[in-house]
Amino acid sequence: MGKQFSGFLFLLLLFALPALAHNVAAQDAEFIKQNAGALIVPFIYLGAKHMVTGYDHLLFLFGVIFFLYRLKDVAVYVTCFAVGHSITLLGGVLTGIHVNPFIIDAIIGLSVVYKAFDNLNGFRTLLGFQPNTKAMVLLFGLFHGFGLATKLQELKLSSNGLVGNMISFNVGVEIGQLIALSIILMFMTWWRSTKSFAQLAVAANVVIMTAGFILMGYQLGGYYDAKNNPPEQASNLSDIVVAQAGGAR
Repeated sequence: MGKQFSGFLFLLLLFALPALAHNVAAQDAEFIKQNAGALIVPFIYLGAKHMVTGYDHLLFLFGVIFFLYRLKDVAVYVTCFAVGHSITLLGGVLTGIHVNPFIIDAIIGLSVVYKAFDNLNGFRTLLGFQPNTKAMVLLFGLFHGFGLATKLQELKLSSNGLVGNMISFNVGVEIGQLIALSIILMFMTWWRSTKSFAQLAVAANVVIMTAGFILMGYQLGGYYDAKNNPPEQASNLSDIVVAQAGGAR
């Protein structure tokens, strides 16, 4: 049962994750490019949509709350994550700090690996120490925020209404996070009430870790491919994002 479950999830992740690359959807990118000024509601929607469909963010959150049983603890860790990604999301876009999107997404994949490894007690067992878990969630939250920022920077956002739009996008991200978190918590509450949780908890975290390694490999492969074969047809990064997003659909 456990081996079949793990094998199924592994194959699902292996084939599905690259196809779900979480660039801004083509139609959303076009909307942003063709409109300027304050767009409060659309950016709230885009932020929520990006978080709910951002498999890398969801995998990390899933790992973070995997062994958290008290809502108080969940709130503390999710707040650390939210503070981290809010700082770099807003700071990255508004100050123009740019990070290579492939590298930052590879680090986000590493965050998934870290959390699963931590859930498996790997640090104490294999390395003889335990990092501060709250500090690590905050740290990786900063990287997740940069990941969000790079997607928006590539769209060449208009400076007209930029601050309000970015705040709206961040509000949308938090709304999307609450929606996703609610669904994850409901699932985890049900799963923990079954016998299979104790039987499959280790296997599930191995699958999560494997997914993180797949994400890292996929993004690093994209980095070296883009470095060695720069696109000739795209006039700017926003055209590349639109093309990739259209292909992913």
